[in-house]
Amino acid sequence: MNHRHQVGPDVDLEAEDVRDRQGRRITTEYAGGAADEALQFARPGRPSLGAIGQVSPRVSFRIPEQTRRRAEERASAEGRSVSEVAREALERYLDGTG
Repeated sequence: MNHRHQVGPDVDLEAEDVRDRQGRRITTEYAGGAADEALQFARPGRPSLGAIGQVSPRVSFRIPEQTRRRAEERASAEGRSVSEVAREALERYLDGTG
């Protein structure tokens, strides 16, 4: 955990003179805008596999236990996730190369 920044008591931005690194005064409006801007970059979950800002569809299916174990072993040996191995296998199948 980064201990460089500490959370302190709430600050009344209208009454106190608080400034950012560039010396601009931080007001309630400024803080709200900064929070909105930060939320545009902070997306929950994994990054999109397609275009930035788009959600990647999730596909789920059942497989035999032995197939799951083999996929985990292969993924581990290659330093990849099972999802990466499964995506590659599906792409190859759909392309007619696998």
